[in-house]
Amino acid sequence: MSFGLSTFLMKFKGNSKKNAFFALLLLVPAPSIGVLLGMILFPDISLGRVLFGFTKVWMVVLPVVWLIAVEKKSLSCSPVRRGGLAVGVMSGVAIAGAVVALYALAADKVLDKAFFVEKLTDVGLGNWKIYLGGTIYWILVNAILEEYVWRWFCVEQCSRLWNRRLAIVASAFFFTLHHILAMSLYFPLIAVALCSLGVFIGGIIWSAMYIRYESIWPGYVSHAIVDMAVFGIGAAMLFG
Repeated sequence: MSFGLSTFLMKFKGNSKKNAFFALLLLVPAPSIGVLLGMILFPDISLGRVLFGFTKVWMVVLPVVWLIAVEKKSLSCSPVRRGGLAVGVMSGVAIAGAVVALYALAADKVLDKAFFVEKLTDVGLGNWKIYLGGTIYWILVNAILEEYVWRWFCVEQCSRLWNRRLAIVASAFFFTLHHILAMSLYFPLIAVALCSLGVFIGGIIWSAMYIRYESIWPGYVSHAIVDMAVFGIGAAMLFG
């Protein structure tokens, strides 16, 4: 897939606004399409899992191939040169605290906990070992991939279309879209709205951190701490 994608993207050159728009067009719908196909239209068959997996691979491969084939740049591990890790820790703790407080105050009013537990149990997460494995994957792998896709690649492309403030807001909005679709499967509308607002605010903070520190790692530290709180809440709901 990467060879064919690379050949196709060779038609685009440079960092023009047109190319940035096309890059976002290829990127932004992919996770929502994955959720739609894998979790809504074909949730219990192999086709759905394959299509969902394909969109995940697409999200990882596209930015790398775009960087090499279109922008003619080399890969980087996004080194922390301007600091920001301490800010990442502090922001992560602050956001996680807000998440836990909101859950304590509003969960009984806006969540159908029994339905949530049933849905997670249906996909195997009622087993604590599987849940723990999923938690570790989400924090150590998926959170990094999201920072790589949404903070590095998406913010960079948005910055070529708009000024920094608009780029931050736009990238956070794009980051939130597929979360809305996925959360609608587990939560009622008001809970989806509250959680989506939280995701959007997190996206703004992490995008701003990427622009400020020119590295995905401060944002990842914050993101990982927030995910710990979210999965801690999930564990409390599932296992008491």
